[in-house]
Amino acid sequence: MGKADPDPDIRAQRLDRETVERNFADLHPPLSRSEALIEADRCYFCFDAPCTTACPTGIDIPGFIRKIHSDNVEGSAHTILEENIMGGMCARVCPTEVLCEEACVRNTHEELPVRIGLLQRYATDPVIAAGKQLFERAPSSGKCVAVVGAGPAGLSCAHRLAVLGHDVVVFNRDGKPGGLNEYGIAAYKTVADFAQREVEYILAIGGIELRNGVCVGEDVALDELRKEFDALFLSVGLGNANALGIEGEHLPGVEDAIDYIAALRQAPDKTTLPVGRNVVVIGGGMTAIDVAVQSKRLGAEHVEIVYRRGPDAMGASRYEQELARKNGVAIRHWARPRSITGKSYVTGVVFENTGLDKDGALAATGEWFELPADVVFKAIGQRLDAGETGLATERGKFVVDDDMATGVDGIWAGGDCVATGDDLTVTAVQHGKLAALAIDRHLRRRGGT
Repeated sequence: MGKADPDPDIRAQRLDRETVERNFADLHPPLSRSEALIEADRCYFCFDAPCTTACPTGIDIPGFIRKIHSDNVEGSAHTILEENIMGGMCARVCPTEVLCEEACVRNTHEELPVRIGLLQRYATDPVIAAGKQLFERAPSSGKCVAVVGAGPAGLSCAHRLAVLGHDVVVFNRDGKPGGLNEYGIAAYKTVADFAQREVEYILAIGGIELRNGVCVGEDVALDELRKEFDALFLSVGLGNANALGIEGEHLPGVEDAIDYIAALRQAPDKTTLPVGRNVVVIGGGMTAIDVAVQSKRLGAEHVEIVYRRGPDAMGASRYEQELARKNGVAIRHWARPRSITGKSYVTGVVFENTGLDKDGALAATGEWFELPADVVFKAIGQRLDAGETGLATERGKFVVDDDMATGVDGIWAGGDCVATGDDLTVTAVQHGKLAALAIDRHLRRRGGT
């Protein structure tokens, strides 16, 4: 009879409630008025602003900062939300360090860039908190559009369509709207239920009906929606986690990182969530960083991220990698998992070192090592369940043109589910906006207006 596995050290309440609450407080506290005015004064208000060019939604960044500089916060918010209706969330989760702030002309060896993300939050937060509507609906077009998915792309599309005078019905498979903003972002990046408050602000424009708990393809057929509505926008995200495809993957203790992050986001008391003593995270993107840092902040003793390539190839930015290290997370590069060990539950992960061959392709070196683990998180990406849509796909995602049209008459798509994009919230918002403008043109041409 073989020796039994040692009991895994997985439990809740590794840290007291006060410590956990402190660990999950706002990652970047908001600017005070005086701090915002000082920061706005640092902006050169460039005419051909590289920061605006770097913004996927094309926000006039010098324009909104100039309005903060003149104490016109509401006007600043209007400039932001006109291009990005989820500017409040993007101010929190956008990788500004590789977008607008990287492009800032002050970003030199001698200076830090203007803190554009925090200034954007300073402008948008009070407007959203007060429910101040800055946009009005156009006269009714008599048209109704179905939006499948209530994530950033879907909500962005719905809001713009509503402003343009169309009615919208949003079909959401989850219990709450928001998509990854609600379920998939680290809890310390968006505190105090901000994701839902932003959704409420978006829906308050009017003309948008939200149907939660409805899964298109199961509860209602896509063909039925095509018959019932004048146009259709798909923003279904990537619902299925990728598998490792190795021995031991289905042992207890091996979890999908996105599911754990969702459970943590929805937990009223984070101390109740069990966490391992030794945690191994497989992957190199934002999900890997988020689950690793949060495990550490819940009290895991040792957390290590293992990625098959080097740091420059990781989906997570250098800033996020450094954030993980500052939180005590170790990051090991150039290794891929070969098997997960254990009998009744996971006890470790066996890795093989990797490198690049003479042609630059990833190759195994033949050197192996094992890391002990109570919990293993899979964070190697997600895939689209295209189902019976009949839409063209590429690399497992829907193919769209510059207007986010799918090639099937009357159907547009955007967000993480399309082949064009980088799986960022801000990009998804832009997809929704572009699709809404294209749908509006389509409906008005067809309606003769």
